[in-house]
Amino acid sequence: MAVNSKKIAVYVLVVFVLYVIITDPAKAADYVQIGFQGISDAAGAVGDFMTWAANGGE
Repeated sequence: MAVNSKKIAVYVLVVFVLYVIITDPAKAADYVQIGFQGISDAAGAVGDFMTWAANGGE
C-alpha cells in the first residue's frame, strides 16, 4: 500500500508541475529561481560553518 501511495504522490506532483509550467511559464521560472537561490544560500551557510569549524570555532 505504501508503494502505491508514493507512486500516486509522485504522479500528482508531476502533474502539478506540468500544469504550472504550461499555464504560467514566467511564474514557474520564478519558482525555479527561488529554489536555486535557496540551495545556493544553504550551500554557502554550510561552507561558512565548515570554515568556522576548521578554524577551531573562533
